[in-house]
Amino acid sequence: MTISQDEILSHLNNNVFKVISQTADEMNLECYLIGGYVRDFFLYRPSNDIDVVAIGSGIDLAKSVGRNLGVKKDVTVFKHFGTAQIKYKGYDIEFVGARKESYSQDSRKPAVEEGTLEDDQKRRDFTINAMAFCLNSNRFGELIDPFNGMQDLENLIIRTPLNPDITFSDDPLRMMRAVRFASQWGFDIYPDTFDAIKRNAERI
Repeated sequence: MTISQDEILSHLNNNVFKVISQTADEMNLECYLIGGYVRDFFLYRPSNDIDVVAIGSGIDLAKSVGRNLGVKKDVTVFKHFGTAQIKYKGYDIEFVGARKESYSQDSRKPAVEEGTLEDDQKRRDFTINAMAFCLNSNRFGELIDPFNGMQDLENLIIRTPLNPDITFSDDPLRMMRAVRFASQWGFDIYPDTFDAIKRNAERI
């Protein structure tokens, strides 16, 4: 799967990403496009769901981006979860601050604290959903892929970024997502990940 940097920059040459980039730079926030939108770009799948992670307050970034897009009244804030959402010209844009999460055995609701981009990528369900593009102007379009999600995309592999027992224990519904992605897209579930699904299936 060979996609050039020029193709990435061309794909990101969109007013939405330009405004997010400019706003993040003005606020001195590191800012990344992450998750399904990045994955779908490499799969040549159109997507209108945009996830943005900021190293700092995602809510503050969303409010400023909303003002700069002229949709201030359409910014929805979920303060309890530390997220905000903007609907703009067919896009659903969700903003969150980078975070670490910890879970108890009997709940899917995590205890959340501020974290780094790597912390945020570690909490993602699968390696192919942990890839990120930097949106800051000095590194615009740079791919950050610490868990080799691109290689797993090329090999059609579903794999967790961390020990799969940890990933599935944190949120057992991820096991259902693994099976759905594999059947929907013709991917294989990595053996260690598949074995963990069998071990943790009762958690569902």
